[in-house]
Amino acid sequence: MIIDEIKKANMQALKERNQNARAIYSIVMTRFMNRSIELKEVGKEMNDEETIRIIQKTLKELSEEKEGYEKVNNSQMAQSIAEQAAYIAKYLPKMLSEEEIKAEIDKLDDKTIPAIMKYFKSNFAGKVDMALVNKVARQYN
Repeated sequence: MIIDEIKKANMQALKERNQNARAIYSIVMTRFMNRSIELKEVGKEMNDEETIRIIQKTLKELSEEKEGYEKVNNSQMAQSIAEQAAYIAKYLPKMLSEEEIKAEIDKLDDKTIPAIMKYFKSNFAGKVDMALVNKVARQYN
C-alpha cells in the first residue's frame, strides 16, 4: 500500500533529520489514520484510492498555502512548501493528460457532461483531475 511506502520514507527522513519531509509525511499519516477510523465506523476498510485522495487534497492545500506566501513575498516559506509538495506528489499515480481524456471521451456514446463525469469518476478515480475532465467535457457540449 502507498501508506507503507510513506511510513518508510518518514523513517528515512527521521534518520536524515529532514524536517520538511517529516512534517508533510506526518500530516499525510495522521490524515490516513483519521480517515481509516472514520471508515471503520461504517464498516469499510482503507485502500490506496482513499490514500490518493488524501494526498491530492493535501497537495491542493499546499498549493494554496504556497500562493499565500508568494503574495506576501515570503519566498523561503514558499520554497519550503514546494519541497513538501514534491515529497508527497511522487506517491500519486500518473495522471491522464488532456489528450488522453479527449481520447476516452471520444470512445463514449453519451457525451453529456454528467455522463462523462460519471464515467471518469468510476473508471479513473485518483488517476485524473476531475476539474480538467470538466473543462474538456465542456468543449463537447
